[in-house]
Amino acid sequence: MQETAGNAHDIWLVQNRVMLLVTNARLITIAPVGPDVIDEGWMLVADDGRIDSVGSGTPPRVEAAEVLDVGGSFVAPGFVSSHSHLFTSGLRGLGVDATLYGWCDSMLGFTANASAENIYWSSLHGSLDFLSNGVTTAFDFTDPRLSWVPMIDGVRSGNGVLRDIDYVLRQADAKADSGIRYINAVGMDVTVGSDDEIFERFAAVVAHDARADPSQMLGSAVFGAVQWSPRRDAAELEVEAMRRFGVINQAHFLETREEVELQRSKFEWYAEADALGPSLVFGHFIQTTAEIIDRAASAGSGMSWQPASNGRLASGIADLPRMREKGMTIGVGLDDQACTDISDPWQNMRIGIYQQRAATGDPNAMSPADMLRMHTLGSAQVLGIADRVGSLEPGKFADFVVVDPRSPDMGPLWHPIDNYVLSSSLRNLKQVYVGGRLVNENGISTSPLAAEATAKVHEQLPAIAAQHGWPA
Repeated sequence: MQETAGNAHDIWLVQNRVMLLVTNARLITIAPVGPDVIDEGWMLVADDGRIDSVGSGTPPRVEAAEVLDVGGSFVAPGFVSSHSHLFTSGLRGLGVDATLYGWCDSMLGFTANASAENIYWSSLHGSLDFLSNGVTTAFDFTDPRLSWVPMIDGVRSGNGVLRDIDYVLRQADAKADSGIRYINAVGMDVTVGSDDEIFERFAAVVAHDARADPSQMLGSAVFGAVQWSPRRDAAELEVEAMRRFGVINQAHFLETREEVELQRSKFEWYAEADALGPSLVFGHFIQTTAEIIDRAASAGSGMSWQPASNGRLASGIADLPRMREKGMTIGVGLDDQACTDISDPWQNMRIGIYQQRAATGDPNAMSPADMLRMHTLGSAQVLGIADRVGSLEPGKFADFVVVDPRSPDMGPLWHPIDNYVLSSSLRNLKQVYVGGRLVNENGISTSPLAAEATAKVHEQLPAIAAQHGWPA
């Protein structure tokens, strides 16, 4: 309900309790209808962690467990990263002189030596890092069971080692323990075992995910890997998993400048497998052609855009103007800490805006408002979870950030959303809430596991490096 009168709330309170009343806020709701910014806004959060109502002016007279007066700060949706690799949090600064495959050799070559417990703590560290920076929901690609081997001429040079299933399950546990909302994406490792064994492995992860809190674990997904697969029927296997388990698929695709024609030829693998459609999201989607974009868009496939990592790895600039013209649903991801180095959504937005304007020569190629929408509601839409996250609307989870434009001071807010996107930084981020509960304040996590995660990452990862002579 929107700006509900006191009598209605009296009735509502018979069955519900207000967990949190946010007052004196400059609300950026990202709602499809209504004003872009609500000055002197308020928001009621029910005890189930969902938003009951938002409005402007004097809030309803209700008894709240907590009143949060934000003193004119921005209150906006938590960011949704539509493409993330949270296990990489302890591996920043590797492969700085390499493009995608060389960087993978450096970073994933390191995790080839990691144990299930090592990857748990690194994933927990990464999840808490996202939360500390205002990212409340992440589509997360787990480090696959099949260890990385170098790419030669666009093809894996070997099979690697298939690790125990705990290697991927502990990554899911880390996300659950952190408090972040997530979609858990796992690779099918289609070059190892019979088809029955491949689906049995995937089923075991889906079953593990199903035991997690459904308000936090928002879905399982296929980690699409056709880009790296030598199997001509790899897309067919992914489609069968999507249908059999009712999951979406996000595929790293047309990401890098290496072996572009080989990559493009594999688009037909997806088309022939009848994979194109809303349940298939293309991650990166940079080295495209007009025909590939048009076909993907007309089928309803979406795209996840990672501007910061695309720049860091010299991968290129996605053709956002054509994708938007053709009606593709576009989300934005932070990718991972090892190729963005700081998981900063404001930096990510600014890099995206600057890339598109520089590539097109058009200052209207990407507006701050459009960029913000893609990194929140757009990401939720492309992942199929916009009924739960991505905007501050009644019925959705109360996942939000408090950003103080006066600490440090931005000056007058001539255009609040433009200022929020272009002038805010992590220094302005004061509080992060998930489900109406404080998870981070002034960069300090409220998680009881935060200090241990930091200690474990600093202890375990250097020990792996010393043992295996890494980085090479």
